[in-house]
Amino acid sequence: MYITWKATEAGETRKGTINMQELLGFWRPDGRVGIRNHLLIISSVVCANRATELIAAAVPGAVGVTHQHGCALIGADKDMVYRTLEGTATNPNVGAVLVVGLGCEGIPAEDLAQGIAKSGKMVDYVSIQKAGGTMGAVHAGVKIATQMAEELGKMRREPFGWEHLIFGTECGGSDTTSGIAANPVTGGVSDRIVKLGGTVILSETPEIIGAEHLVARRAINPELGEKILDLIKRVENRYLSLGVDFRGGNPSPGNIAGGLTTLEEKSLGAIHKAGTSPIQEILEYAQCPTKKGLVIMDTPGHDVESLTGMMAGGSQVAVFTTGQGTPTGHPIAPIIKITGNPKTWNSMGGDFDIDASTIILGQERMADVEERLFQYLVEVINGRLVKAEIMGHREFGISRISMSL
Repeated sequence: MYITWKATEAGETRKGTINMQELLGFWRPDGRVGIRNHLLIISSVVCANRATELIAAAVPGAVGVTHQHGCALIGADKDMVYRTLEGTATNPNVGAVLVVGLGCEGIPAEDLAQGIAKSGKMVDYVSIQKAGGTMGAVHAGVKIATQMAEELGKMRREPFGWEHLIFGTECGGSDTTSGIAANPVTGGVSDRIVKLGGTVILSETPEIIGAEHLVARRAINPELGEKILDLIKRVENRYLSLGVDFRGGNPSPGNIAGGLTTLEEKSLGAIHKAGTSPIQEILEYAQCPTKKGLVIMDTPGHDVESLTGMMAGGSQVAVFTTGQGTPTGHPIAPIIKITGNPKTWNSMGGDFDIDASTIILGQERMADVEERLFQYLVEVINGRLVKAEIMGHREFGISRISMSL
């Protein structure tokens, strides 16, 4: 099947067709579809990290996720950490989950497992204190995880539609080529996904600052446009309340070395990742979209924390644009890397999937690179490993609101 699409490049309207290739994924009991079938071993608290690592290492194919949180949290901060852990475990790329806890933490492993169980997927938990220590928990956990791995091995990919895809967008180590090449190419693919019925997340709220008036104009109604402007004010006030100017750290030293001179210049390039589609809603960090189309998630600009928030919100895959070169990945989702900088491609090509520097060098049109990225995305959805997966990049970091107690 094919659908017609239009896009604008260099002031000209171009027409074409999008090949609706068959997408194959793993259907979950809650009606969502994963493009990976991970067995996730996740700690409910930092104290259980070592046991989590040992269990994951002992079960072939298991993915371990550890973090620094899970206790000494209250209020909205605790809610956000819990939402991130539960969202990561219920992401459709995860087929089964083992939660590893200590036994006296603020986010108990049993409670987290019960929340995950609402998704209908296989889930269990072990407690270090109840199991008689680290080795007891590891022994029990390996036994449970091995049984889960056997069940996952029986699952097969089945066809699904684009309406089940949530596509994350991220940029890091940005330079002048990001806004000229890599981000516009990603934006073109974002528009295609929206036209096909999927969902696209624009993250990194701090990197909308200076361009928020342009983003707000794309809201589906004036009320949402005002909420976008209010979101930017709220983010700036977070830093002002600490007595610091946000612009003291943004653009970053790497951005400046890459030729970006102001935050506004950086933001004008960053928002190109989201294409030109209307904005449907604003999500809190790690919140699942309730609407199809383009949405905004309030994440920090910190790459790892931003990706973690989007994956906890249900994103199965993301495109990460980088000019200076960032190899970041994620434990449960493929992160497609694209750069528009020819020097970076030549020096770090082993970390990247798509070379958009051909646009800068005049070797390809933007439309050609956009098509390459789209076709690569289809292959990744259907099982092709990206460079970050091959290299074992599994960075994970949860954003926080306040300090620990």
